[in-house]
Amino acid sequence: MGILHSMKAPAAALTRHVDSKGRLTLGEDFANQTVLVETHADGEVTVRRARVIPARESWLYENKAALNSVRRGLKQATEQRFAASPDLAAAAELTGQLQDD
Repeated sequence: MGILHSMKAPAAALTRHVDSKGRLTLGEDFANQTVLVETHADGEVTVRRARVIPARESWLYENKAALNSVRRGLKQATEQRFAASPDLAAAAELTGQLQDD
């Protein structure tokens, strides 16, 4: 009895030609998409769709508390749950009192 392997079936293979400048066309399924191209030691190449986060924004995804706070705020905004507006009259009164002192 053979051993069963739980592997995904390979995707349909496509034959493509790499041009003289090393370019390869992947087809419309990949149009306007960012991909990772991984070259393996055995000469195989893996192409995977990817999302890229700018370096200056990556801190948010590294800080779970900040990310959860942003997600919570976005959910509240979607539900139209906003913080109360500041009391501008009270602030003006306080400013007047501080200037009189």
